Amino acid sequence: MPDSAARMLRVAAARADFLEFGGSGAAGVSELVAASWERSQAAGVDVSQPHSEFTDEIDTGSLLIRSARPVLQQLEIDTVDMPMVIVLTDNKARVVQRIDSSAAVARLLDRVHLAPGFDYSESTMGTNGIGTVFEAGQSISVVGPEHFSENLHMFACTGAPVIDPVTGRVAGVLDISALSHSWSPLMHTLAKSAAKDIGHNLLMDRGQAQRAIFDTYLKVTARAERQAVFGFGESVFIANPVAQQMFNADEQRVLREHATFLMAGKDRVTDTVALPDGQRLVHIRGTRILAGSDVAGIVVIADLVLAHHSGSPTDFSVHQLPPIAIATPHTSQIIDGLSQARESLAGGTTPAWVRAGAQLREALRRTQPALVVGESGVGKFTLVAELFHSVYPAGRSISVDATQLGMEGPPSDLATLLGDSAEPTLHIVRDIDQATTDGVERLAAYFEALVSLDGPVWMVATASDGSSTADLPFRQLLHYFDISIAVPPLRCRTDDLPALTAALLRGIAPERHVRMSPEAMRLLSRYSWPRNISQLREALVHAVRRRPVGEIQTADVPGYCQTVARHTLTPLESAERDAIVAALRESAGNRMAAATHLGMARSSLYRKLKTYGITV
Repeated sequence: MPDSAARMLRVAAARADFLEFGGSGAAGVSELVAASWERSQAAGVDVSQPHSEFTDEIDTGSLLIRSARPVLQQLEIDTVDMPMVIVLTDNKARVVQRIDSSAAVARLLDRVHLAPGFDYSESTMGTNGIGTVFEAGQSISVVGPEHFSENLHMFACTGAPVIDPVTGRVAGVLDISALSHSWSPLMHTLAKSAAKDIGHNLLMDRGQAQRAIFDTYLKVTARAERQAVFGFGESVFIANPVAQQMFNADEQRVLREHATFLMAGKDRVTDTVALPDGQRLVHIRGTRILAGSDVAGIVVIADLVLAHHSGSPTDFSVHQLPPIAIATPHTSQIIDGLSQARESLAGGTTPAWVRAGAQLREALRRTQPALVVGESGVGKFTLVAELFHSVYPAGRSISVDATQLGMEGPPSDLATLLGDSAEPTLHIVRDIDQATTDGVERLAAYFEALVSLDGPVWMVATASDGSSTADLPFRQLLHYFDISIAVPPLRCRTDDLPALTAALLRGIAPERHVRMSPEAMRLLSRYSWPRNISQLREALVHAVRRRPVGEIQTADVPGYCQTVARHTLTPLESAERDAIVAALRESAGNRMAAATHLGMARSSLYRKLKTYGITV
C-alpha cells in the first residue's frame, strides 16, 4: 500500500524547515529520521548531490557473502519482475551484491551509485536504508523526502541489519529499494526475514568451521595418540591430554599465538618454537582449515626437539644501535652524529619474533639480500639495524627512504653512499613497497651498484604485509632479494609486551622513575595494537605526560586501550569512543550518568559499548 501523498508532503515540509531552522524544524518526523538528518548535516553530506566513494576491495569469498548466497538466490526467484532491487552490504555499508528484479529501477539506482563497490554509509550519502541502519542499530524504512539528500527522494529504501550471532555485531545490511510510490510495509517484513535467515546461516557456517576443526583434531589425535595435539580457531581452543601434561598454560598460550601467526600466512604451516624457559624447542606441524577464502582454524602436532642452549645466535636483546647514516634525495653525503643511547627494542622471546631474528642473522651471515615483511610499526627497521650492529659492531648502516625517491634530482651521491667497500656496510631501504615508478628506477641503479661491489655489503629492504602480491612498481625489484622474512605483529607477542613497555618508558623518560602498575599492564596486554609498537609508544608518551613520575595507572593510558574492538575505527568513531570512555571514567563507571552526560539514550550507549568493545 503506497504511502499517502499527504504524509509525504508533511515530511517534505519538515525537511525544508529542518534545513532552514535546524532540529526544531523537524516536527512531525520520526525520532529515527530526525536524528539521522542531524547526523547527516553534522557530517557535511551534500543535500543535493552526495558523492559515494568506490572501492574494488570487496571480498567475494567472505563469510557474509557465503551465508547470504542461498537467501539471495531464493529472493531472486521470489521477486522476479517485481518493481524493486535487493542489495546486500558489508559491515562498512559498502554494497557487495545487488539483485535487479526490475531493470528500470536498477537503471535509476545506477545514477545514485547504489551498486556493488559503492559506499552507502550515512556520513557519505545521508539518511538512507543502509547507512542509517548501522547508526540506529535496527531495521528502518526511509521513504521519499525522508532521505536527507534530494537525489534519493524518488526512492524508498527498507534495510534490516544482518546480525552475526557469534559476535553480536552488525555484519551487513539487507536492503530493498523501490520507487517511493511503490513502497509497501511488506518490504519491511521481507527485509527483516531475509536478514534473519542470513544471520542464521552465519552461525551455521561458523558451526561447520568449528566442526571441521574438531573433526580434523579427532583424526589427528587418532593417528598421534602419544603426541601433543592442539586445535585453534576464532573461538576454539582444544588440547589433548598429552598436550595438557607436556605444556603449562603459558607455554600453551605461546604455541597458540605462534600457530595463529602461521595460520595467517600463505606458505608454510610448520616451524620450530622456543618455549619461554629458553631450554626447550618445540616443532609444530599444522593443517589449516579453510572456509571459502578464509582460514577458519588450524590443528597442530607439537613435538619436543633438541634443547635450546643459551648463547645461541638468537640472543641479541642487549645490543644497542650504533650510529646510523641517513641518505635521502636531500643529502649528498653521509650524515654522522646520529648516534644516541637508547634501549634495545629488537630483543624478545616470542617464537615468531625469535625465528625472524634467526633467519635475518643467517641471511647476514651468508650475505643474502633480504626482504623483511610485516605490518606497519612492528619494528622491522629496528630489528634489522640492531641485529646487524650486534654482529658487526664496527660496521656502518645506511638507510634510504623509498617514499622520497620519486622527487626531482638525484636520490643521493652513489659514491658517497657506497663509501669504502672494505668497511662492513648495511644498506637498508625502508618501505620499498611505497616507491613510485621513478623511485624504483633509482633503486634499481642503487642495487646494481651494490651488487657490483666486492667488499662486505648487505642489502635489506622492509615492506608491508601483502605488498608482494599487490600490483605495485617495486615488484620489479624483487629479483634482487634471496629471502623473505616475516615479522609478527605486536598482538602475537604477548610475552614481549612488558619488556618492550619498560624499554620504551626508559627511552621516553630517561633517568626518571616511571613504571606501569600491574592493572595498567594488564590493560595494555588486552589491547590489540593495530599500529603495533609505534602505537604503543604513542600510548606511553600520553601516559607519561599525565603522570611524569611514579606508577602509571589505568586512568593515565589513552581511552582506546580500554577497548577490544576488532575492526579499525574511523576518525569519527575513534572520537566517539574516546568521549564515551572519558564520560564513563568521570562517572566512575555509572552508565546512566555517562549516557546523560553524553546526551545519548542508554540503549544507544549499551550498543556503542558493545560495538567498540569498551571494558571500563
